[in-house]
Amino acid sequence: MKVLVVGGGGREHALVWKIRQSKRVKEVYCAPGNAGISKAAECVDIAVGDIDGLLKFALDREIDLTIVGPEVPLTLGIVDRFEENNLRCFGPRKNAAEIEGSKVFSKYLMKKYGIPTAKYEEFSNSKDARAYVKDAAYPIVIKADGLAAGKGVIIAQNLSDAECAIETIMEEKAFSKAGDKIIIEEFLKGHEVSILAFTDGKTVAPMVSSMDHKRVFDNDLGPNTGGMGAISPNPYYNDEVAENCMKNIFIPTIEAMESEGRPYKGIIYFGVMLTDNGPKILEYNCRFGDPETQVVLPRLKTDLVDIIDAVIDGRLNEIGIKWSQIAASCVIIASGGYPGKFKKGIKIEGLDRVPDDVLVFHSGTSAREENIFTDGGRVLGITSYGNNVCEASNRVYDALGNINFEGMHYRRDIGRCR
Repeated sequence: MKVLVVGGGGREHALVWKIRQSKRVKEVYCAPGNAGISKAAECVDIAVGDIDGLLKFALDREIDLTIVGPEVPLTLGIVDRFEENNLRCFGPRKNAAEIEGSKVFSKYLMKKYGIPTAKYEEFSNSKDARAYVKDAAYPIVIKADGLAAGKGVIIAQNLSDAECAIETIMEEKAFSKAGDKIIIEEFLKGHEVSILAFTDGKTVAPMVSSMDHKRVFDNDLGPNTGGMGAISPNPYYNDEVAENCMKNIFIPTIEAMESEGRPYKGIIYFGVMLTDNGPKILEYNCRFGDPETQVVLPRLKTDLVDIIDAVIDGRLNEIGIKWSQIAASCVIIASGGYPGKFKKGIKIEGLDRVPDDVLVFHSGTSAREENIFTDGGRVLGITSYGNNVCEASNRVYDALGNINFEGMHYRRDIGRCR
């Protein structure tokens, strides 16, 4: 089997790593890939948004299965295009991917079908939004409607913060057209849980739980990022909570999408807040999370390709998915200045000194000759295992001491117990 993975970050590196373990797979390609992925797959210089280029490559190389990592090609309709050309492509179609592509749509879905979430208001102009926040109870959450690379959510602690967020998103267009509309919603208190699930539109098969760390600095301080690390399992997600989420959030969401004429196949990410009034959905993503994938896939015992085939064929109920009882932890090493401006092309030292029992997933890297250089905001994801999260995290931080590049920074509190 020939497999094409679309994307070039840490999530895609983890996917390639896992796919390589399948006995059914002979060749793996990745577009565009990165320096780390190039060690396990043939990287192809095609951008994730170039649907025509990806389609031509898949047809020319007779690709048997395409797995889409990031949200952009999904919201552009890559699955629709591939299926029209009789190619197997894993992910939701364009009209289903809107569950992530538009916060306005996802909140509409939650409200219409009674899926528990935060109270909210929608705004299409900054004047009305500014008037609304003058009488708001703080803190509040302000979200850009469209895709913003994980950075379009701002928690405003006061009126000044709120007005600044509205100016940044709607007037300065920091996220381009993604900020044409915004959602302003109540701030939910509790513990956040990330649950990824496989679904074929009928059956929902949740993966093991995880906890993302979105803020850039220790103790959840600083601006949101695409994710600074993750642990699995989530210590706050037990059997009772899982049953509640399945009954009131997971299944109702998939049934709602079916009712809306947007049948959903692929991966769906549920960002859930465990509040005093029960679990409430914060957001949906239409793909594997990053960095959650880097701690969830290492715990998967079942062949990922077998699961993906079952999803595409609508027979997920026939697959018994098995998970390891080990814990996993991932810490992201970022470029200096991230999530703001940062330099690229800085040489990375010490990767050859990382122990064999620690996984290094490349996020933003490039290679020249025998050297690896930074090529993004999030550069590397260091993942390891343990009997518990503390043990896994300690191994990660021990390994981190071997790696160095100018300006690098990372959180020091992810899963730490010492």
